[in-house]
Amino acid sequence: MTILDQIDQTVLDAYRTCEFATLARDGTPIAWPTSPFRRQDGTLLITTSIGFPQKALNVRRDGRVALLFSDPTGSGLGDPAQLFIRGTAVCGELTTSPAGVEEYWSMLYWRQPSSRSYTLPVIRSVMDWYYLRLPITVTPEHVAQSPAGTVARPTAALPAGSPELAEAWLRSVRAGLPGARELFGYATAVLAARDADGGITLARTVPQPADGGYLVAAAPGADDLADGPASLLVHRHNDKLAGMSFALVRGRIARAGTGTDRLFTPDRVVDPGGNPVRALRDVRATAARYLRTRSLPRPAVPWAQYRALARRPADRS
Repeated sequence: MTILDQIDQTVLDAYRTCEFATLARDGTPIAWPTSPFRRQDGTLLITTSIGFPQKALNVRRDGRVALLFSDPTGSGLGDPAQLFIRGTAVCGELTTSPAGVEEYWSMLYWRQPSSRSYTLPVIRSVMDWYYLRLPITVTPEHVAQSPAGTVARPTAALPAGSPELAEAWLRSVRAGLPGARELFGYATAVLAARDADGGITLARTVPQPADGGYLVAAAPGADDLADGPASLLVHRHNDKLAGMSFALVRGRIARAGTGTDRLFTPDRVVDPGGNPVRALRDVRATAARYLRTRSLPRPAVPWAQYRALARRPADRS
């Protein structure tokens, strides 16, 4: 019996991605989309390439994490419940081997067929960073299950699709409000904030421009959010985890009236995407810097093992 037995694990396994939040050095909860793997012992496995090491570095500094399963795209479920998990995490050492986690890699290849091409000889020389991985093990300590489609709406939210809402967004874009251009294209975003005890809380919300920021709301009943650093994540992908786009807006929240409404004042946008050639160059440079600053030689990737996993059917969906 594990804590995960308190929620529908079939639904958890069906979700292709979740929003995984860690704490930045300044205490800001930062969420990114990722694909976790449920182990039989009740823990969750997440791995990240050293080309994107920040979540692993955050975990090594502060193990408090949270996960929200709120985007069912590709799950095959019509209207699944939302799942929230809070716990602690530890990050292991750099590895290039799939040994012991073959089922995890089979899952990734099945869910994202395009990633199988990374093992092809013609692509290996530019994609080896993808297989230089830092494993993160999450031990759940609290879980909650919410009805399908749960979205926190500010009490003063304008009607979706209304001319007034469109004009408000256009004014924010013209004014250069950080994040306006990125958030405008999404109906909802995931708010990552801290509660009164310092823990991480996540909620899918409807951000709307207001007073030099964005009016957002916490999850229903969660009115104990602490004023302070927070972030807004938007992301999307298709059924095969391709066509990905995402953006993260960092800032601060403060109470706006009563209840769960908060004013999110943006500070900056992190990794909004852009030129894919530049993005590949940057991630390779980040991977090289990770190795260089730790005086680590560039490890060899056991390509034959990954190629074999890419060719076989996944053991679970």
